Amino acid sequence: MFDTMTVTKVVGGFCGTFLIFLLGGWVGETLYHVGESGHGDEHHQAYTIEVEDSDSAAEPEPEVDFAEVYAAADAAAGERLFRPCQACHKVEPGANGTGPTLYGVVGRGIDTVDGYAYSGALEQIGETWTPENLSHFLEDPRGAAPGTKMTYGGMDDVEDRANLIAWLDSLDD
Repeated sequence: MFDTMTVTKVVGGFCGTFLIFLLGGWVGETLYHVGESGHGDEHHQAYTIEVEDSDSAAEPEPEVDFAEVYAAADAAAGERLFRPCQACHKVEPGANGTGPTLYGVVGRGIDTVDGYAYSGALEQIGETWTPENLSHFLEDPRGAAPGTKMTYGGMDDVEDRANLIAWLDSLDD
């Protein structure tokens, strides 16, 4: 089955393949060589992207008064914004999920829901969940209360936060 001629053919095939790869590498290096020979010492970029100075061009955004935005909030739009929160929170009285119930959250004391084990990180926000405290917390939960168990990334738009808080406030009497 394996005679000398078969072994010689197999070894010759491997050697031929190796030579083709070596030759291909040499040709590629010759065509695309970026070294010092042949191109001089200067290196130029193929193209340059003009960039504006971000410090001088960007004007700081005016600070928005949350009380004014909250006064014009749309509770119906806030109900739509609550959908991602439903994964962890419920709005029925006394119904805790992964997070505490949000029924009556506006005006309620922080860390006061019976039957829910808080992490203790929320106490640095304040005494009660005022609309301003809720807005600050919803903007960046981990920044407002480092160590909180809440894994939500935050809500950047102040109008969305105001709408959500207005809807939560409309749930209880």
